[in-house]
Amino acid sequence: MSRTIPFTKMHGAGNDYVLFDGLKDDLPDDLAQLARDISHRNFGVGFDQMLVVRPSTEADFRMDIYNADGSQVEMCGNGIRAFYKYLRDAEHTDKSKVGVETLGGVVYPEWAGENLVRVDMGLPILIPEKIPTTLATGAGPVLDVPIQLVEDVHWPDQPSELRASSVSMGNPHCVIQLDDIDGIPLEFVGPPLENHVAFPNRVNVEFIDVVDRGHIRQRTFERGTGETLACGSGACAVGVTTMLRDVVDREVEIELRGGTLQIAWKDKNSPVFMTGPAATVFTGDWPLD
Repeated sequence: MSRTIPFTKMHGAGNDYVLFDGLKDDLPDDLAQLARDISHRNFGVGFDQMLVVRPSTEADFRMDIYNADGSQVEMCGNGIRAFYKYLRDAEHTDKSKVGVETLGGVVYPEWAGENLVRVDMGLPILIPEKIPTTLATGAGPVLDVPIQLVEDVHWPDQPSELRASSVSMGNPHCVIQLDDIDGIPLEFVGPPLENHVAFPNRVNVEFIDVVDRGHIRQRTFERGTGETLACGSGACAVGVTTMLRDVVDREVEIELRGGTLQIAWKDKNSPVFMTGPAATVFTGDWPLD
């Protein structure tokens, strides 16, 4: 009889996840291969990222995050909300707020009621070498810096110049403001920007349209995954860079293709707060043998 392992399919604003519980179940040794196998949307379950519940010596829990290509990443804003909802549903915690260790540091989700989770995402990282990026040097921030696509792409209405802002929310982001984000052929434009020489660890790319001082529209190309319906850490990066550029207020609504997130950042000495939904879609068992 083949061995199976339980999984939970979840999403946060359309950013979807498969979650495995390392506190209850014996996990396979090669989690990178598991991620590659189960990520396929035709032959597997499909996800933007795979989340794994682990014990932690630094916080209440640890969240390991795998991309569809098997690579691990530091942080996922939508994922942390789904992760916290799972912890509550599985009765691993009844706390209204917990600390979760990630490769990008400890973050603190708290219950906001009716499947909404508010997350203390910590201070944004603005120093270029710590993002990391070579778009600028010194203390930062990196705002509205010209960036060139390093290869020809199919983009009929490509602007004459792209200008990028960059920040890390535990993972690196490149934010580009345009007038028409719907017309971007992201499947062609995303990969060369993700792998741009200015970002030695690759980068998540957000294209944004600033509607007004309280409302931004966003499309995301996630590192190691491709275009996703939402990106929580990306929404935080968008909020931070546009607030620093003074084109939005200190609380802003980010409209993503899968839903809406609220981003608040009081000042440069305060953490970024993100509030948004988390939902369970279904549960199942994945064959390992």
